[in-house]
Amino acid sequence: MIGKLGLTKPIFRFMDNQNQNHDHHSGLLHYSIPDKETSMQVTLSVNGQQYQLTIDPGVSLLDALREYIGLTGTKKGCDHGQCGACTVLVDGKRINSCLTLAVMKQGTEITTIEGLAKGNDLHPMQKAFIEHDAFQCGYCTPGQICSAVALLEEGKAHSRAEISELMSGNICRCGAYSNIVDAIEHVKKSKQ
Repeated sequence: MIGKLGLTKPIFRFMDNQNQNHDHHSGLLHYSIPDKETSMQVTLSVNGQQYQLTIDPGVSLLDALREYIGLTGTKKGCDHGQCGACTVLVDGKRINSCLTLAVMKQGTEITTIEGLAKGNDLHPMQKAFIEHDAFQCGYCTPGQICSAVALLEEGKAHSRAEISELMSGNICRCGAYSNIVDAIEHVKKSKQ
């Protein structure tokens, strides 16, 4: 199970009722066999909750969120920082979580798509994406929404063209771009 350079590879098994070690977030059983010589304790603050993990230093924030914490809303697309499917907010700024090591984000507040809603109340951007039909397959939607939330906080998008340009790091393979821009404009106007 231990790959080259001493990094671990997670082992996934579907949880059955017989197994006592389960992940309460996703229903998946997640095992990782950390290399005892290189693993370290990491505390991540995600969506207002603290998570203590034992991981290898080379684990990406994306893999920590999905495979160790069980928050699978953040998607793995290209794993090279080119598609934006893994976009999350770190201290309110958008980042590609596949390009960031989890150990580097200790002491920050990480917000995933799961953390945007307040209970059953969707975030205004989530509502706008639904109202404007700003998705088709939905795979890129969590990253698009997180990026759009941060975009409006940055305050740099003053036109449709600027919104499109500043969202260009998030690819929608289904081509819902005009509806995505409509949704962002809707939220932007409602804030004014």
